[in-house]
Amino acid sequence: MSRTPLLLVLGATGCAGRGVVEAAVAAGRAVLAVAEDAAALQALRQQYPQADLDMLAAPLRSDGDAAALAEAVRDGGRHLQAVIATIGGEGASGRLLDQPAEVLRNTLDQDLLPHLVAARHLFPLLPASQHTRYLLVGGPGGGYPWAGYGHRSIAAAALRMLARVLHEEARREGIRVQLLSVDAPLRGADSDVHACAEWPQAAAVGRRALALLERDAPARGGMPAIVDYAATAALTSSKVEVASSLPMRSSPPGVRAADAALRAAPDVPARDLQDARDLLDTFRSFPHPGHRHDEHS
Repeated sequence: MSRTPLLLVLGATGCAGRGVVEAAVAAGRAVLAVAEDAAALQALRQQYPQADLDMLAAPLRSDGDAAALAEAVRDGGRHLQAVIATIGGEGASGRLLDQPAEVLRNTLDQDLLPHLVAARHLFPLLPASQHTRYLLVGGPGGGYPWAGYGHRSIAAAALRMLARVLHEEARREGIRVQLLSVDAPLRGADSDVHACAEWPQAAAVGRRALALLERDAPARGGMPAIVDYAATAALTSSKVEVASSLPMRSSPPGVRAADAALRAAPDVPARDLQDARDLLDTFRSFPHPGHRHDEHS
């Protein structure tokens, strides 16, 4: 059995999870893929017959489930180096006011609480070092309501706060927790038929997640708890990407000009470029006169 440190992927059979697994296998990572659906895991395994890819079918709905998962990982005898959690349900659409309270409760049970119980029981398995990473991947609606998916928006916003809290609490134990926030649905094999052109590819999100895991903390300031997918274009290459697969929100003219200058800059070191983009994203987040958010634009 290989002793290579493992990347644990939670929710590995979902669209985002499959994208992370694809990117990790392509990068030569040893992966432990975890999901509840054993058949879907087996189908995923068959896609990568030569990869260092282990499967573990396990639910993740309660502290008991998470404790059993942690015990199974310990029994496997493989050292965990990082975790990427892509947990999320398949909630139905509809106006929040038109649906019973159970819809919101079920959404929180599927999209939020599994992240908490997983973190509680997996943190002790991670080594306390500057190389230890725990990354959550969040979906749309966390910053602005996703029209027709209000319950998902509330869960996404709650996940952002959970990530901030875990970020603060875990760093005392030497674990870096971050949330990669993807403010659009993903495109994958099962969603290309109805996907919009601006939706990011699941594999692209997987590559961004891996790049974020590998990024060293800057000399000053530390790592942010939340990183927007659209602001991580520089992480997959030492050169500037001309265009991101996910459009930015409308920005003030000064910010747009600075952003354009960064895009045109040749051979800017990735770390310096990302620091500049993080600063620009801070300015971008402030509302400006005439700004109106339109979920359908």
